[in-house]
Amino acid sequence: MSDTSADDTEQQLLAALVMQDNSLDLNKEYVAYAGKDKPDDEPTATKDDVITALKTVCDPEIMINIYDMGLIYNINIHDNGDVFIDMTLTAPGCPAAGVLPQQAADAVSALKGVGNVEVKIVWEPAWSLDKLSDEARAMIDFF
Repeated sequence: MSDTSADDTEQQLLAALVMQDNSLDLNKEYVAYAGKDKPDDEPTATKDDVITALKTVCDPEIMINIYDMGLIYNINIHDNGDVFIDMTLTAPGCPAAGVLPQQAADAVSALKGVGNVEVKIVWEPAWSLDKLSDEARAMIDFF
């Protein structure tokens, strides 16, 4: 993925923050990209590696990582190291909508053994508190 494409995607996601009703259009596809082709001689990263990287990205309002928040619905790693992630947000009006998907793509693409990364926002099933990990639930209860 070229830097221009990543910049365009980031601009698209950031534009979602300034929409008049402050919510994303549920009929529009929002995708963040990062990375580059993985060298053929490099072993492909594991799902655990990808999860560890995703856990470095936190919701800025409550400082819980996006994986434990239950925002990551699917991780698909291809043999060539390309990673495809389905991610949701707590709500279409989520203030972090413009940054979290790109932060997730950037974190995963920084891993050794990863090629191109695509993080797509999905709305089904809708996010709910029951998607929180036990760790995230304990942190929310602490607040």
